[in-house]
Amino acid sequence: MRQITDTIFMVRPIQFRLNEETAVNNYYQDEGVKIIDQNKKAQDEFDAFVIALQEKGIHVLVVQDRIEFDTPDSIFPNNWISTHENGDIALYPMFAENRRRERRPDAMELMETEGFQINNVIDYTSAEDEGIFLEGTGSLLLDRVNRKAYCSLSARADEELMIEFCEDFEYTPVIFKAYQTVGEERLSIYHTNVMMALGEDYAVICLDSIDDKKEAKNVLNHLKEDGKEVIKITEEQVNAFAGNMMQVHNDKGDRILVMSDQAYKSLTPMQIEKLEKYNEILHPSISTIETLGGGSVRCMMAEVFLPKV
Repeated sequence: MRQITDTIFMVRPIQFRLNEETAVNNYYQDEGVKIIDQNKKAQDEFDAFVIALQEKGIHVLVVQDRIEFDTPDSIFPNNWISTHENGDIALYPMFAENRRRERRPDAMELMETEGFQINNVIDYTSAEDEGIFLEGTGSLLLDRVNRKAYCSLSARADEELMIEFCEDFEYTPVIFKAYQTVGEERLSIYHTNVMMALGEDYAVICLDSIDDKKEAKNVLNHLKEDGKEVIKITEEQVNAFAGNMMQVHNDKGDRILVMSDQAYKSLTPMQIEKLEKYNEILHPSISTIETLGGGSVRCMMAEVFLPKV
């Protein structure tokens, strides 16, 4: 089993804007900021990011969004699809109604055109009818090698459906609740991958966001049990999207950790030194996407683990 891949699926936005339907529980979206030409700026950031990945030898499959769908968050495809080494694809139920239109059959056709094999599609989307959601690898942090799925429960991550996923795909669930401070309240972090990232040999995590000490200890024990070096980040760094990073490798096998420039600038020299032991760091600037979308580079990259035909 592989933890990281050299092929990424991404969606180029056509009408990027702050999504009013997701802002109700994504507190990283900044509704107070007005950005002129926001879609053009997001497209420019996206294009520069794709080029940066390709220049490092990472394969990027790009699908163009279509104007008729009116999908402002299409740039974050990892929430509706995940792919797996056995040829399975999972499709996930989405909290926001306008995000459900992001699920694209032509994305799967592109993967097949590029020589990837799809054996089964496991479709959880009917859970939307019951108001139950599980937003892909935003909600699920998959340790593919050790077969563990880490999940912070929230309005977008249902416990029962998460356990059903684990039974279907043979993962051990590691469940907890992560919080952020909004005003004077502690409110649920909407996605696990905002406060935690898994590399082959390390985990980046904000343990301070897990208010229940037993839950925090349980997560820590699982990571240490699997030999991961635990690199802790602060809640302030989470606010700069330092938890929303992803390790990939290029066609030569070199490992690269991708994070945004804002995330990189929030890290201490010691944290950077720890991470650079394992991989080079690539940190494109995507400030428009982060400010209005409330997500960062990891959300923009859906990993392709499918076998080649």
